[in-house]
Amino acid sequence: MDWSSVQLRSLVELRRRGTVTAVAAALGYTPGAVSQQLNALERSAGVPLLRRVGRRVELTDAGVALAGHARQILDIEADATAALERSAGAVAGELQVALFATAAADILPVLLTTVRDRHPGLVVRSREMVVDDVYDAVASGTADLAIGLEYPDVPIRRDPSLRVVRLYRERFSLAVPTGSMSRSGPLSLAGTGPPLGWILPPEDTHYGQAIRVVCRRAGIEPELRHEVNDTAASLALVEAGIGVSTVTPLMLRLRPSRFDVLPIAETFERHIAVVVRSSAEHRPSVAALVQVLRELAKSG
Repeated sequence: MDWSSVQLRSLVELRRRGTVTAVAAALGYTPGAVSQQLNALERSAGVPLLRRVGRRVELTDAGVALAGHARQILDIEADATAALERSAGAVAGELQVALFATAAADILPVLLTTVRDRHPGLVVRSREMVVDDVYDAVASGTADLAIGLEYPDVPIRRDPSLRVVRLYRERFSLAVPTGSMSRSGPLSLAGTGPPLGWILPPEDTHYGQAIRVVCRRAGIEPELRHEVNDTAASLALVEAGIGVSTVTPLMLRLRPSRFDVLPIAETFERHIAVVVRSSAEHRPSVAALVQVLRELAKSG
């Protein structure tokens, strides 16, 4: 049978995500392009792989069976690529990196200049993504590696095919409008009630879940005034005196801001991590990029 990696990856992602629209967003294609890949794969297989249910499609039994084998085929291709790189012995080729917005602004420029100087034969292409999606991007093969976040209070379900390497950890502080709270040592989150409400990310994000867990452990239910997912927007609202939010050193480097940053008594932290497929972690190019990220984490 004649099929391509793109067609197989589209099938695997459809099984994982459930809709063509979600597959398109994950792979960086249009829904029409994904549908074309799936239709071409179905013609090549010679059996129905999809069936239409209302306005969406779902996999047939044959589609589910092929999706399982497709994942194995893609893993074998990744192993073959790693073997070829190891036999060549050179750090060269092209890597796709997925990363979240704050990392794109702060970490990526230094990463790219370091790689350019140290490994001129290695081309790094990047794609900014919602931070909670970077793990899936690596698991699906859309990205070779990713810079992501982990919150100890809300552990992410680990895909056994992934290797997560912690680069460093950041402790959260509280960002409050200038002069709005007196500071005499670490502040308990229990002391952050009205009149200042909270500026928080949505509860369906890992960050949103984590801050709510920490607040509830401190004995408060945060009074949500503004639900904002963008860090720069959250900082701007705090600066304008609208409310309070939690911040880390990496977040504070995103934009110059004028507000007070108070240490909090409760332990609330996140881990900056690099994510790779276990089958690819020994590729010279991947290993070289991970090493650069580790060095930058130590120097930072």
